Amino acid sequence: MNRQPLSGGFGGDDFDNLWDSTEAADDRGPIPAGTYESRILSGERFTARSGTHGYKITFEVRDGEFQGRRVWHDLWLSRAALPYSKRDLAKIGVTRPEQLDEPIPPGIVANVQVALRKSDDGAEFNTVKAFDVIGVEKPEPDPFAPTEDATGEGDGGADDGEMEEFEL
Repeated sequence: MNRQPLSGGFGGDDFDNLWDSTEAADDRGPIPAGTYESRILSGERFTARSGTHGYKITFEVRDGEFQGRRVWHDLWLSRAALPYSKRDLAKIGVTRPEQLDEPIPPGIVANVQVALRKSDDGAEFNTVKAFDVIGVEKPEPDPFAPTEDATGEGDGGADDGEMEEFEL
């Protein structure tokens, strides 16, 4: 395989100079404990190294100092944990086993209670203690969508940044 050297150019820039002038990013630690308004990005099944089946929900903080940071909520699908997992899954509309393999509807927003935990080796990490769904973001308007509905009235688009009430 013949690779091009980076020093000869990088998107029109001299990569060596770019490298020398760029500071390395700080390590990201956990976010402080608290409640964060977050959007649900995804939910997916997984299997732990122990063999226990679970479902992982990915939340992304919507605003503030920690905007864009992610936290994860593991729901265990074991006999002992299933009542609690069903409670939390129902909050996002998952009420049947087959829904665990389907994508979560987009735009769900929740207040997420994040805790800060410490492992036996002293490493700090976040866990989600609880979450409550507070709404659904309206989708961004399609820039290519028609600007009038079939009757010739209305703009046919959604308002930016608004949320609808969420009810299952």
